[in-house]
Amino acid sequence: MNKKAEMKQASFIHTEDGDDLIVSFAITGDDPIDPAGVKSLTLVRTPKFESLLSDDERGVTVSYDDFPDDEYDLLTGIVLENQCFSIRTQNHEYTLNMQHVDNEESAGC
Repeated sequence: MNKKAEMKQASFIHTEDGDDLIVSFAITGDDPIDPAGVKSLTLVRTPKFESLLSDDERGVTVSYDDFPDDEYDLLTGIVLENQCFSIRTQNHEYTLNMQHVDNEESAGC
C-alpha cells in the first residue's frame, strides 16, 4: 500500500558512488526559515553485497526522515516530469519539486 505524500520542495541533491550508490535529496521542512526543519530523502544501493541478499531484498532502499520505522522500503519506480520527481516505493510515493535545485546538481543523478 503506497502512502502518497504531498509535494515537497527539494533544495539540493547530493550523490556518492563508491561501494554504495547514494542519491540524497534535502527537503525543505514545513518552516523554510528554520534550517533544522530540513529533512532527507535518501536512495541507496549496495551492488557489492547484493549477491548475498535474496531476490526480494535486492535493489534500491529508500528512507525518509518522516518515516524512520520504514527501514527496508524498496524503490519501485521514478518518474521525472516538469521539474518534479515522483519516487515510488513499496510503501510510499514521494513527489519532489526540483525547481530550486541547480541544473548541474540534478544532471549528476
